[in-house]
Amino acid sequence: MAPILAAQLHGATVVYTDEGATSKGLGRLYEKHESVNHSIGEYVRGDVHTNTIEGFFSIMKRGINGTYHHVSQKHLKRYLVEFDFQYNERMALGVGDAERMSRSISGIVGKRLTYK
Repeated sequence: MAPILAAQLHGATVVYTDEGATSKGLGRLYEKHESVNHSIGEYVRGDVHTNTIEGFFSIMKRGINGTYHHVSQKHLKRYLVEFDFQYNERMALGVGDAERMSRSISGIVGKRLTYK
């Protein structure tokens, strides 16, 4: 996990994780790394929790398993951008279907997807 994060996140990023082995040593890479210990029943401590990323991953997993069935490494960033949009423009945040469609269409203005 650390090599992937190191390539994608700025060193001043605040990182919240659970107690998993993949998050060990992140404190050396980032100014602020805190974790919650799910194994002892700790799921939130002040601002520290993993609920946001777990909600994002649930949308991403449903999209991959239910719609795409496979995601290639080559296009992974494009899929993640789509799931990021879905998560940030969802009904729970007060964004309805018509508004979400309008926002998605306005996001393509001036852009062109080409393959070489």
